[in-house]
Amino acid sequence: MPLIPRTEAPRTPPGGAPDRVISVSALARSVRDILERQLPLSWITGEISNFTAARSGHWYFILKDASAQVRCVMFRGRNQYLDWQPRDGVQVDLRALPGFYEARGEFQLTVETMRRGGLGALYERFLQLRDRLAGEGLFDAATRRGLPPMPRRIGVISSTGGAALHDVTTTLRRRNALIEVIIYPSAVQGDRAAEELVAALNRASTRNEVDVLLLVRGGGSIEDLWSFNDEHLARAIRASQIPVVAGVGHETDFTIADFAADVRAPTPTAAAEIASPLLATLVEGVDDAFASLTRALNHQLQTRMQRVDGLARRLQHPAERLARQQQRLTGASQALERAMRRQLRLNHIGLHQLVHRLGRARPAIATRLQHTRSLADRVSRASHDSLARRTLRLAGLTRALEHLDPGRVLQRGFGIVEDCNGHVVTHASSVQPGDRVRVRLAHGAIGTEVREIEER
Repeated sequence: MPLIPRTEAPRTPPGGAPDRVISVSALARSVRDILERQLPLSWITGEISNFTAARSGHWYFILKDASAQVRCVMFRGRNQYLDWQPRDGVQVDLRALPGFYEARGEFQLTVETMRRGGLGALYERFLQLRDRLAGEGLFDAATRRGLPPMPRRIGVISSTGGAALHDVTTTLRRRNALIEVIIYPSAVQGDRAAEELVAALNRASTRNEVDVLLLVRGGGSIEDLWSFNDEHLARAIRASQIPVVAGVGHETDFTIADFAADVRAPTPTAAAEIASPLLATLVEGVDDAFASLTRALNHQLQTRMQRVDGLARRLQHPAERLARQQQRLTGASQALERAMRRQLRLNHIGLHQLVHRLGRARPAIATRLQHTRSLADRVSRASHDSLARRTLRLAGLTRALEHLDPGRVLQRGFGIVEDCNGHVVTHASSVQPGDRVRVRLAHGAIGTEVREIEER
């Protein structure tokens, strides 16, 4: 059996008007409206607890102190402008609007902005100086200098009694003991620390004896690191003739010196690692370069050797060239003879065809026969005459070629005179008395000495 809702009549107290009944939602909205009207946007300080970054990008956490706590939400549209990541246990200052979350009936703060707690006026001064110097272009990336890949000397500006200097020198010694370290001592905390840091930078820049400068200090509060937020120090870093690596505090600490430096390192040890190459890496690079150079030289040598072999194959002796020409001449002679024989056969075939045609026609057979024989004789004589002329011409060419053969000349008693370098002597002025010469004959050679020179 279904249940039927029952509407009760408003109760009327004795002698009065009936009580007004409102819903939970209406009550929650009323509480929210009262809170938002009565409590303006305010700065609130406390410690973060139960911090959660939702997948939507919104942040949820609890802000607490020793006596109370309140839930907080910072929406993605606001937290995206924060340049650091909150975490549990961090003291923060929030600029938030108090409100009431109706769905859970909870009082909460809607956070507009957030800063690290305890900074107060110092943090405001830091932001103002950072924005002003950035507006001047002091932090432009285009003005930053690159670090030398293989520094010979590294300068360190730090306190001689601090742990940061010990960490830096230990790291440099471990990575590359060949790098010389020059220390420019300076206070890193206190009233005169900024002035001493500027003086150390100017001294290092004037002496110009190092390849890179490390400006380092260990971690601490904002008050401890305040010397590195000095405007004069930032300008001295940019005016330095030597690239500067700043390694101040811990990874989450940022100072004006970090923005002004050519490279910002999260810690002093990291600054030493950034500025110094590993000796083992350099040795490995040299080995690789040597191996690459060796391969290149071997390749060049092999290429040149192959080129020499190719040139040697192209270089021919005159006798070899003459023999090749003789072979070509012999081949041409044989081809000519074959062509003449082929033409003669064709003529004979044509003649037989004519005789055959004449035999079929049978006009004046005796006369035609006599004429045909006469033609045959003429063709035969012409073929033989042509063959004889071509044979005589071939013989003449052969004799001319034989006359050009140096061996034939030598066989007639002549000799070829060569100097000590193997060059043929054609002028008496090209040798001097006492020079050794070699006379090449048809059979063998004679070595002799020049005694007298007669020029014509």
